Formats: sequence, structure tokens, C-alpha cells
Amino acid sequence: MTAVDVLDPAGKKQGTVDLDEATFGIEPNVSVLNQVVTAQLAARRSGSQNTKTRAEVAGGGAKPWKQKGTGRARAGSIRAPHWRGGGVALGPKPRSYAQRTPKKMIRLALRSALSDRAAEGKVLVVDSWGWDTPSTKDAVTALAAMKIEGKVLVVLGPDDVVAAKAFRNLQQVQLIQARELNAYDVLVNDVIVFTRQTLPTSEAPAAAAAETDETEEVQS
Repeated sequence: MTAVDVLDPAGKKQGTVDLDEATFGIEPNVSVLNQVVTAQLAARRSGSQNTKTRAEVAGGGAKPWKQKGTGRARAGSIRAPHWRGGGVALGPKPRSYAQRTPKKMIRLALRSALSDRAAEGKVLVVDSWGWDTPSTKDAVTALAAMKIEGKVLVVLGPDDVVAAKAFRNLQQVQLIQARELNAYDVLVNDVIVFTRQTLPTSEAPAAAAAETDETEEVQS
């Protein structure tokens, strides 16, 4: 198992903890990661694009000229697709881009993403944030004390309300609840910060995140 230091917000070591091998120590499956992340991004698309067909465009009820005798081609409506201002033939209509993704693949993708960050030494564990009142200044100081640079994903528990308010104004910090942890958010951040409470273990594996609303979003 890989052991990591447990720090306090001041950057001081408070002990060590072993990362769960089944969650943080597997060989990342790149193809599964690609498929799951693609499905997540596809599910976020609104799919609201819409073009009007000739039946939906206003006007064009009257035949523009008589069928015969004018020397011109036959025409039944000025809202046909080949007319200026007419309807669109085979244009995009509202649709859902959601893809069905098996839960086992979602769990494997999350473990693969966490294992990739752990292999790079980008997984940190904080004993607890321990703040009584929210302070952005305290949050900045804590990140500096732990020598964290780049984009940070801070994984919070349901009781970390004060910490959430302290971090929420920092542009480089993304906050996420432990039950909403997913492969995409792990991959787009440089460092992942857990607390002892939110750290995935064999008793409470990261696969539990596959049961969240974020996971269900990538399923049809």
C-alpha cells in the first residue's frame, strides 16, 4: 500500500494513512476513462438546438402563382426549403445526448483517475479543516502551507460547511462532495485533497460515487 502523510491546515504532519490499493493502486484503464468522460460531457449538453421545418415557418399558405401558363417552374409554397426564408430541410432538432454507461465502467474510470493522481503524488489528506468561521484568507494560507499549486479539487463531507464557504471564492479551487466524486473532475484538477472522513477506503470505496446524481446523469 501507498502511505501518505496526514496534514493539518498549517501543513504540519499529523500521522500517516494507507491509501486503499483497490482504489488508488490500479493500472489506469485509459479506454474506459475516455468513454466515461465522453459520456459525462455529452450528458451536459443541453441539446436545445432547433431549426424550423417548412411546416413551422410562418407564411406561405397561398400558392405563389398558378400551376400552368406562367413559364416558371411549379411552386406550391414560398416556404419550401429552396426558397429564401423557407424552412430548413433535415436541420437539427432538440435531442438528448446522454449515453448509457454501465456502473462498473463508471467505478473503474473513477478508480483509474484516482490511481493516476496517486501515482504522481497528487493526492493529499488533511486531518480536518477545523475552522470555526469561514475565512478565505485561512483557505489561501492552508493551500500555501501544504505547498499546493495549480488547480485543486477539495473533497468535502456533509459537515464541512465552514470549509466550503472558506474555499468557494478561490478561482483555482473546485469543491465537490465525496458522494459526487467522478473521473472527469479528478482528471481536470492537478491536486486532489481529501479529509480523513472523505478518503475512500475498502470499507467506503470510491465506487460509492457511482451512485450519485452526477453518475446517473451519464445514463439514459
